[in-house]
Amino acid sequence: MTTLRLVLDCTDVAAQARFWITALGYRQTWADGQYVNLGPMADSAGPQLLLQGVPEPKTAKIRLHLDLLVEGVDAEVARLEALGATRLPSEPFDEYGHQWVVMADPEGNEFCVCAN
Repeated sequence: MTTLRLVLDCTDVAAQARFWITALGYRQTWADGQYVNLGPMADSAGPQLLLQGVPEPKTAKIRLHLDLLVEGVDAEVARLEALGATRLPSEPFDEYGHQWVVMADPEGNEFCVCAN
């Protein structure tokens, strides 16, 4: 069996853990030094998210990003903004019958909030 774990470099692992735990409804499963691993609640499924502390800040667009699939895009965008995320373009994208908003976490890592 293969398990998917996504790794996100960050300079403030503790702050990023607080953001992503709340944003995803995840829990911290373990931490060691510069690493904090997050995973879904015991009654849920989903990939793990490993936050890896690095000394350098983000400088360019990341090639792999997270899509958060939700029922209400506007409400979720507002909730994530209250947690410290920022909306990158001011208007949502609507393409091929799908709508999404591009956002950035508190360290500037891009992710999308998409209609489920």
